[in-house]
Amino acid sequence: MDPTGLPFVIDLRRPILALRFAEPRRMLSWSISRPGLTVAKTVAWLEVNDSDLPIGRDPVAVLEDAFAREGLTDTVGLMTACDVSAYEICRTTVEGIEAIAITTVGLGNGEFVGRRRFAVSAEEAPAPGTVNTFVHVSQPLSDGALVETIAIAAQARTVAILRTTESIGREVVTGTGSDCIVVAAPLGGTACYSGLHTAIGEAVGASVMEATRAGTARWIGQSARWTVSEVDANQPPGIEP
Repeated sequence: MDPTGLPFVIDLRRPILALRFAEPRRMLSWSISRPGLTVAKTVAWLEVNDSDLPIGRDPVAVLEDAFAREGLTDTVGLMTACDVSAYEICRTTVEGIEAIAITTVGLGNGEFVGRRRFAVSAEEAPAPGTVNTFVHVSQPLSDGALVETIAIAAQARTVAILRTTESIGREVVTGTGSDCIVVAAPLGGTACYSGLHTAIGEAVGASVMEATRAGTARWIGQSARWTVSEVDANQPPGIEP
């Protein structure tokens, strides 16, 4: 995708992928560093491996130390075992409302909602993997609309992962145990609704679904756990409306 005209600068210097805004944005997430509603100018992914997170080490401290070394302040942070350079981006405009989704996909600790495979314990540690999703909406959103937007993004992400893993006829998952979503919008809070009947909801859903679909297909193509012979890299069954 042509990065021209994006509302943020993409700064990729592994192990960090940062999205830098010129002006602060209202954000909602369950980021381990700045969860909940906040105002920030940067969202950043930190790529880690097992040696970075030995048993007993605080992941928040690892994240904050890495960001501090790079001068990243005022940052909503995400952590992943994925190669952060393998991000997917999708830009969708509906009735003048633009949504931009960026995602990194790893399904090493994949789960199916309501049927847990991995417990949170050192003795049963899953393989690394996380789906981290960021979506920016061009219109200012009220706090309620931010909550609704994160629900739409979660729905789109889940459908994309479900349909893409389902299409290969192997292990079907709906996400991982460490996924995170960040939604962001300009300050001002003018839009009160962002559900499936709105242009905001349509733009968010389409951008997140396509970015997640592409990221999931990429991960499957590189994974020894799944074969890719049955994956249609352009359009897995069930994604098209």
